Amino acid sequence: MTRTPRTESGFVLPTAIFLLVVLAALAAYMVSLSRTSQLSSALDVQGTRAYLAARAGIEWGAWQLLRNSSCVAGPTPVALSGTLAAFSVDVSCAPSGPPYTDGADTITVYVITSTATSGTPGQVDYVERQIRASFSK
Repeated sequence: MTRTPRTESGFVLPTAIFLLVVLAALAAYMVSLSRTSQLSSALDVQGTRAYLAARAGIEWGAWQLLRNSSCVAGPTPVALSGTLAAFSVDVSCAPSGPPYTDGADTITVYVITSTATSGTPGQVDYVERQIRASFSK
């Protein structure tokens, strides 16, 4: 009696499918990680721009204080240009207390608050920075 050699079949197919599934999952994870990294980097840049817009608001408020010898009452919108044009900046100024006398001079300390915002609250692209500074005059 002659025996015919028996060949194994179908062993490679499950291994190949397993490898394809693992590689597809790894690729999906890498794409997700890359997207998260890019989004984080973009938000970091927006946060820096928001800080600079708020700082520009402080400088504008200090200039107004020096120029007008008094505070601008209530929040005042400040229009910016260039890369900071997308931010809305509100600047408010108020005396921090009553004036005091220093020798022959009467000095008042003012607190200027600048808030820069961009985007819609609750959305991924929303960013807000607030800065306060004290000036005496």
